[in-house]
Amino acid sequence: MAQNDRLTSPTDDDFDCQRRLANDSTKETVAASGTTPVCICCPLADEQHEARHATRTIMIETHKLTRRFKVGDTEVRALDAVDLRIESGEFVAVMGPSGSGKSTLMNILGCLDTPDDGEYALLGQAVGQMQDADLSRIRNQHIGFVFQSFHLLPRMTALDNVLLPFRFSPAPPAGATENAVALLGDLGLSDRLDHRPNQLSGGQRQRVAIARALVNTPPLLLADEPTGNLDSKTSVEIMQLFTRLNQNGQTIMMVTHEEEIAAYAKRVVRMRDGRIEKDERNTH
Repeated sequence: MAQNDRLTSPTDDDFDCQRRLANDSTKETVAASGTTPVCICCPLADEQHEARHATRTIMIETHKLTRRFKVGDTEVRALDAVDLRIESGEFVAVMGPSGSGKSTLMNILGCLDTPDDGEYALLGQAVGQMQDADLSRIRNQHIGFVFQSFHLLPRMTALDNVLLPFRFSPAPPAGATENAVALLGDLGLSDRLDHRPNQLSGGQRQRVAIARALVNTPPLLLADEPTGNLDSKTSVEIMQLFTRLNQNGQTIMMVTHEEEIAAYAKRVVRMRDGRIEKDERNTH
């Protein structure tokens, strides 16, 4: 598929950043009410908007992203021409009922799946139609994953689990072990380095998984129901950690079905039937 110029050379029209009103998205209502439009990912008005976003890197951009599956004789569009842009430094929650397409979207953005149609650019690279080897490189170098079920290797210590991504790197960076130790310490696990997953609580296992996701300093962190297997107290602790990471500049995209978890994000994308139904900035 030919690379779409829209994904690599944004025009002035692209800088609208899917602008929405905080209370209504229609231009007619804007004109009638006199309400100033705001961007879904920042509170700036129109006259300040282009200057603000001209200095931001486009982390994710999709154009008419489509994924189809066969269920018996029926074709199901898990994603139906999805347009989405996420800038560096954003914290975005994706919500929707079962079958809405949110997990399929996460898989494609994480280079775990490829679209049938449409385009996907990550940091300006058109990755939607890359081959497996290139997708593996992108995953290893640019994306950190946090899963609901942690996916820690049971026979490895916390430290070895965090160092796992370097096993798939051509040459681990100098100081990788020291950095992993420091990262676990920052997450409150300095006394759990040699513990195996079955010796850790659910919250501690998720912190190890977060450390593993961050050890390569990826520009993008993808979290799929990161609190799904945690109690409410531990869920709050993990989301407070995500908030601190985002405040330090980490770009985060998170799938969740819980409104109280989505409330930690700066922006919420709601999906239904494979399409984005609503895209709005959190006002908390």
